[in-house]
Amino acid sequence: MGFIGIDRDDGFQQTQIAINNGREILLQAFNWESRKHDWWRNLEKKVPDMAKSGITSAWLPPATDSFSPEGYLPQNLYSLHSKYGSESLLKALLNKMKQYNIRPMADIVINHRVGTTKGHGGRYNRYDGVPLSWNERAVTSCTGGLGNPSTGDNFHGVPNIDHTQDFVRKDIIGWLKWLRTVGFQDFRFDFARGYSAKYVKEYIEGAKPIFSVGEYWDSCSYNGSYLQYNQDSHRQRIINWIDATGQLSTAFDFTTKGILQEAVKGQLWRLRDAQGKPPGVMGWWPSRAVTFLDNHDTGSTQGHWPFPSNHVMEGYAYILTHPGIPSIFYDHFYDWGSVFHDQIVKLINVRKQQDITSRSSIRILEAQANLYAAIIGEKLCMKIGSGSWCPKGPEWKLAAHGYQYAVWHK
Repeated sequence: MGFIGIDRDDGFQQTQIAINNGREILLQAFNWESRKHDWWRNLEKKVPDMAKSGITSAWLPPATDSFSPEGYLPQNLYSLHSKYGSESLLKALLNKMKQYNIRPMADIVINHRVGTTKGHGGRYNRYDGVPLSWNERAVTSCTGGLGNPSTGDNFHGVPNIDHTQDFVRKDIIGWLKWLRTVGFQDFRFDFARGYSAKYVKEYIEGAKPIFSVGEYWDSCSYNGSYLQYNQDSHRQRIINWIDATGQLSTAFDFTTKGILQEAVKGQLWRLRDAQGKPPGVMGWWPSRAVTFLDNHDTGSTQGHWPFPSNHVMEGYAYILTHPGIPSIFYDHFYDWGSVFHDQIVKLINVRKQQDITSRSSIRILEAQANLYAAIIGEKLCMKIGSGSWCPKGPEWKLAAHGYQYAVWHK
């Protein structure tokens, strides 16, 4: 279903409270190397700081048994022993998060699953000897199983789950409900391009997470290596996915990431689209747009599509003052030192004090090569870039500033 312009909310009860509220601040609480660092224990120590900093939901790495140590090739979904730590350490972390009122977000990897035994065609496409002991019918025909063709893109090299099968969906909903009883409250859907969004809708309706976000990551439009100015088709595809979840899920705003990380290199004119709005998903459907600078794939040691490191605080000055639902990356918050941590916390505090939400209004005042300025919610004002600028009028007071960014409020 196509969509441009208006925000639509029908109040989807429990699973929509957080979306309707619009005051979420997410933290991706890991990177690609976290499994090497006694992770559940490490995070438990940081929970008080997360709470004090204003984090509402922390996305944890995949907590179930996996063929790969990072967790993204799941095998026994009901085992909570992973390279990040034992089940008891995980439960201690979840308990601590509950005490501090931070919602744990589970990384839901259900596009693919590594088999335990060889079946049809001599491939590992059976799941004998573990809970959810599916046979080859649970695997799509395009990845070596006896199921139906995939309803999305293939994740190559491992068996892809056939979500058209009733028994598969029933088992997945049962597992998601179990994760809720363990203590997970929010869901992040991994590789959401791999299966139809209508199944995400069914899983959210079945397990009723408080908040959900999908990783619908596809490529922006480029001319060679040059990012095109107009990314409307890219953000429309993400919006179509959100729509197909029954509007129950948010999605990571990959459009904003792609544009913002080019814009900060001296092309800040990119941050205003042809209609005068922000150019990402945030500009069209802010209550469903989870904005971010980097994650374990784009940044960290993988570095597939990293945000320029010398402009990171400009990036946070943008997403933490703007509509949408901002997400902070663990590395920037905890590994880059107290200066970055404290600047990010200051921006979160300004956002909360001025009650900027996912739906706050925005007026873009400047979008030139070296200067971007905007007023958000008519009570907060910001600029990024090397250009000199400040708001007119004595009512504006400087609230936060750093290298090439400044924020004011009334």
